[in-house]
Amino acid sequence: MKPTTANSKKPDPDSLRERALALLARREHSRFELAHKLERAGFAPEAIAPLLDEFERKNWLSDRRFAEAWVHDHRAKSGAIKLAYELRQRGVADAVVEAVLAQQPDSELDRARAVWLKKFGAAPASPTDYAKQARFMAGRGFSAGVLRALLKPSDD
Repeated sequence: MKPTTANSKKPDPDSLRERALALLARREHSRFELAHKLERAGFAPEAIAPLLDEFERKNWLSDRRFAEAWVHDHRAKSGAIKLAYELRQRGVADAVVEAVLAQQPDSELDRARAVWLKKFGAAPASPTDYAKQARFMAGRGFSAGVLRALLKPSDD
């Protein structure tokens, strides 16, 4: 692959395939992400689309596989709301997002409890503490229902 320099106007069209494969070799990408990275590298969008179609036919590029990998890597610290938002930002279709999030083996409450224990470890002692903990957990993408179940005062 020829390196592009500040003086060159466009990258070598023959290197499009090489660049795309190199990006996919590093990690899974959504179609949207890969197209965006290739466009930023200077490749023409009309050359990118057919290549990505070919990659999808050969199953080298898969939004579902990307979403599964993304959720697997990020679910320990994030709730379903944040995971869904991040996947949509990366161009993954709503149907794929919903399907991938529905197949998670652990519950949202269990993941929220693990995040909460690591950060706080103690029930909120005051309304101010409750608000602080709830804001933190909401920022991590956990739903209001999960937060209520997690932070409710215990009867013990």
